[in-house]
Amino acid sequence: MAEPTEDEKWLVVDGRRWRRTDPLIPADELARLTRHLGRGRSGVRTAGSDAELAATRHRTHLAKVGLGERGEKWWEQSDDERRERWTSALAELDALDA
Repeated sequence: MAEPTEDEKWLVVDGRRWRRTDPLIPADELARLTRHLGRGRSGVRTAGSDAELAATRHRTHLAKVGLGERGEKWWEQSDDERRERWTSALAELDALDA
């Protein structure tokens, strides 16, 4: 795989750089991670206690790590490391609902 360009690595909004989602993530796993991220973000807004807020922030963080938007940069990882990152994040996220 060719080295990603700066535009493939970063999204710039109002002059601030945000890491893009790992493009290697298959569509079904991407959808699951995105759903977890949405639930986490929604929960941050509606949390009724400090414990709920901490739990939803944890969910948001795990989803963003799984997506490659936090943690080690996805373009610095091997394909196997990238796959391990999102599958581990999904396993941990899914366990939150068990």
